[in-house]
Amino acid sequence: MTVTTPIVKPISQMHFSPGSVITIPNVNWQEFEAILQELGEKRSSRVVYSHNTLEIMVPLPEHEKPTEIISDIVKMVLKSLGKRYESFRSTTFKKEGIAGVEADASFYIQNYQQMINCRRLKPNDPPPDLAIEVDVTSQTTLAAYEALEVPELWIYSQGKLNIYLFQNSQYIQSETSPNFPNINIPEIITTAVERSWQVGSFQALEEVEAIISR
Repeated sequence: MTVTTPIVKPISQMHFSPGSVITIPNVNWQEFEAILQELGEKRSSRVVYSHNTLEIMVPLPEHEKPTEIISDIVKMVLKSLGKRYESFRSTTFKKEGIAGVEADASFYIQNYQQMINCRRLKPNDPPPDLAIEVDVTSQTTLAAYEALEVPELWIYSQGKLNIYLFQNSQYIQSETSPNFPNINIPEIITTAVERSWQVGSFQALEEVEAIISR
């Protein structure tokens, strides 16, 4: 009788090419925490944990450019409105035992002052006021964000920005952003990302600045 011995290799020793998406089912919370610790903070991959399923994604350049453009626009518009903020980029936000997510970008706006001196997130810290996801090789797990109760979630996918607002324990799609009243954020961002591929990020952002400064 042949006995098969499974090969166990630490995730940190595995090499994933850009664009890879790895889904691991039946992961309990302790295993998720251990995997996060093993992966470390200095990495290019993003993780999402929800309903005992862990997804690890390695971004493509097609993913990173829109992320930077959208983040820069958020900062630009917030500044034009005189609103202060704290950017937490891809910090791991967790609801213990339930969900964990690393957005492509995240911002504290209403709660910015509370987070100014935050070096490590604590269980009672609020979720970011705005989280941003760029979907290229995988789709955003809304259930993870619902568990965290992030008030506003933007998902840029297939050349379009969709705004989701957390209401009554779930997300509803909205045409406008409460953080940016009277500004057509979906149109500005959709146009700017497309322009960045045509004329470069610098000029695309200059064009946005000219629009919002009118």
